[in-house]
Amino acid sequence: MERLRSAQWYEGQDRNAYIHRAWMRRGVPGDAFSGRPQIAIANTASDLTPCNAHLDEVAASVRNGVYEAGGIPLDLPVVSLGETQVRPTAMLWRNMAAMATEEMLRANPIDGVVLLGGCDKTIPSLLMAAASVDLPAVVVPGGPMLNGTFRGGLLGCGTGVWQLSEEVRAGTLSQEQFTRSESAMIRSRGHCNTMGTASTMALVAEALGTVVPGTAGTPAPDSRLLEAAHHTGRLAVDMVGADRRPATFLTEASFRNAIVALAAIGGSTNAVVHLLAVAGRLGIDLSLDDFDRIGSRVPVLVDLQPAGRFLMEDFHRAGGLLAVLREVRDLLDPDALTVTGRPLAHYLDDAEIWDGEVIRTRTRPLVAEGGIAVLRGNLAPDGALVKPAAASPHLLRHRGRAVVFDSIEDFRARIDDPGLDVDADSVLVLRGCGPKGYPGMPEVANMPLPKKLLEQGVRDMVRVCDGRMSGTAYGTVVLHVAPEAAAGGPLALVRTGDVIILDVEARRIDVDVPDGELARRAPDQATVTGFAAPRRGWERLYVDHVLQADTGADLDFLVGSSGSEVSRESH
Repeated sequence: MERLRSAQWYEGQDRNAYIHRAWMRRGVPGDAFSGRPQIAIANTASDLTPCNAHLDEVAASVRNGVYEAGGIPLDLPVVSLGETQVRPTAMLWRNMAAMATEEMLRANPIDGVVLLGGCDKTIPSLLMAAASVDLPAVVVPGGPMLNGTFRGGLLGCGTGVWQLSEEVRAGTLSQEQFTRSESAMIRSRGHCNTMGTASTMALVAEALGTVVPGTAGTPAPDSRLLEAAHHTGRLAVDMVGADRRPATFLTEASFRNAIVALAAIGGSTNAVVHLLAVAGRLGIDLSLDDFDRIGSRVPVLVDLQPAGRFLMEDFHRAGGLLAVLREVRDLLDPDALTVTGRPLAHYLDDAEIWDGEVIRTRTRPLVAEGGIAVLRGNLAPDGALVKPAAASPHLLRHRGRAVVFDSIEDFRARIDDPGLDVDADSVLVLRGCGPKGYPGMPEVANMPLPKKLLEQGVRDMVRVCDGRMSGTAYGTVVLHVAPEAAAGGPLALVRTGDVIILDVEARRIDVDVPDGELARRAPDQATVTGFAAPRRGWERLYVDHVLQADTGADLDFLVGSSGSEVSRESH
């Protein structure tokens, strides 16, 4: 093994080496600092990130594996973002969490890192950090919670919230029953059990090559997750010896495989903005169009909520990600490597589908062409997304009159007004919800439908927004519109009554207004007033430097990497 990075701190007899060793001894034998890889366990456990609250137990298994392989495990709590708790949106701090983690990995005497994440933004931020510091790194996803059940059927977290809350508003479910569903929905440790962003990012991280194959999707309460964590701890030590860093195995081919996987599992649209950000840290030329070109014609093979019926516990039982990838093996790059040093394709030979209802074969897909579609047009010059598998087929080609809301507050104040001029063919337009405008690009694009239409039996409408939606959500939602309204995008110029034309097959989203008239318009004062205008702190830094959704919504000065070198001593 070549000289370890941590030797820059611990090796030698001068005052600085003494300080670095002495303050770390505290019962640790002297040989812990000589020739033994120092492995950080970047842990996003937090009681305020309930989906990650169990990661301390996972970290203990990683520690055992690191010790067994001859390394020294080191707990490193890092910024944790609880999607369900933080306001105004966890996405506002994804880049901050990535930056803080990157700096702590670089600043400390470590040789490699195990990344523990689960809730939506935790795995993306950890991957962004690892890509920028480029030390040997491997992810252990925290795993989904067990299936929820309510009124005799499956109840998926997130997806059930959207469904049941609309039934309350429609008058078909009592408030008492709605409240009773809370404990039935969230019945164990772990992240969302639907194919939301947390499940999607865990599975996509495995397809990308950053998770030990066969691990992602293991339920959080399953003892096999702790076994996998133990093995991953051992692997982290081996990765240091082999100098197996993200830059050595994450390539364009890795991202192509991740896009195929994203489509085949019917994954969250949020994965697009996260994968673009990770690629930007690695210097890999990944564009929004790549998601359409590579993934949009891939069949959806996983019958999982919100696009289907089942939940992640069923998915794991049915064979998991490797079984899915075996079905689309011909679409994968066979040479793309993983953290083990072996290609992803190496792990597909023995993968079996054990339940053909949960995981479909290629010959009987859930949706023949259900991958995320990228739309362009005069309403989204730099692109927008729609997830056909979660949309209503009859709305994928639609023409309707816009009903415009200038902010989320405007929307909430008016959406249930009996006098609102809206019908089932209308297109709900919400702006001011992009990276700069909110700020942070929140999950509000899947707007609740007007109460008076819900009472008439309407359950989906075309909705257009420059924000995001939860991966657990569903509906005919055009989102991630770029440029956003606050960045000068045409969405700021749309008026109530304008006709919106959606044609997913043609990959178009347009407002039927002549170009000349659109160019003459200026944003209404109500629109501009709704944009975020922070005076200080992280929000000010974020709004001043955040990029648009079509490139990953990273900060402009964080794109790329700085490596792991630290040239100056601390004393």
